[in-house]
Amino acid sequence: MFNFFRSLKSQDVLVEKPQHIAIIMDGNGRWAKKRFMPRISGHRKGLESVRAVITQCQKLNIPFLTLFAFSTENWLRPTQEVNFLMTLFQDSLKKESSSLIKNNIRFKVIGDYKPFPKKLINKIKELESLTEKNTGLTLTIAINYGGRWDILNAVNEFQKKNHSKKLLTQKNLTQNLSLNFAPDPDLLIRTGGEKRISNFLIWQFSYTEFYFTETLWPDFNEKAFMSALIEFQKRERRYGKTSEQL
Repeated sequence: MFNFFRSLKSQDVLVEKPQHIAIIMDGNGRWAKKRFMPRISGHRKGLESVRAVITQCQKLNIPFLTLFAFSTENWLRPTQEVNFLMTLFQDSLKKESSSLIKNNIRFKVIGDYKPFPKKLINKIKELESLTEKNTGLTLTIAINYGGRWDILNAVNEFQKKNHSKKLLTQKNLTQNLSLNFAPDPDLLIRTGGEKRISNFLIWQFSYTEFYFTETLWPDFNEKAFMSALIEFQKRERRYGKTSEQL
């Protein structure tokens, strides 16, 4: 499939590669339910899709990948599932840390992780520090993240720094958002069939192209990822201009 992508690009069918891809990884629970398995089995299986997408982004030299792992609303899920997700995230950081470092990946986390267990917070900060000088793919995990929280937090941070004396501008706000180290996403992929952004990066998605697929996240493999990128090539990104101005 990778060779297929390259051949299409050489024929000028694929003319633009996204610099930043954001993904809402939806469908783990439904994947497990279809197989008469507990929901946590779907979350565990979904890690394979995470690895596959990271690998593809590296192959294609896509600089930024942001994954929506846990929203501010996900605390409303059953306690057992929430606790499992926290444990799974912590275990994944331990298991994958050496691979991230070896593959020159910069690891970042956005969201309010103050409610997390102290061990998890320490592991996040440790891995961010260990990879901060890496120059390859920037992998960002959004955990306990909400777009409304992000905007409100950015406003409050700006006011603290300036004692409410300066006028807040779009540039000021953007500089205080949690994803201020990355360009706005070019492409949002949401798996699982739902067609909404679920309070994810609502400021940054102003001109993002949306791609929705019925594929459940644990089934989202290399072929499914390439289908999303090929669809992205068909979009005309005008940013308010006419086609003739491009």
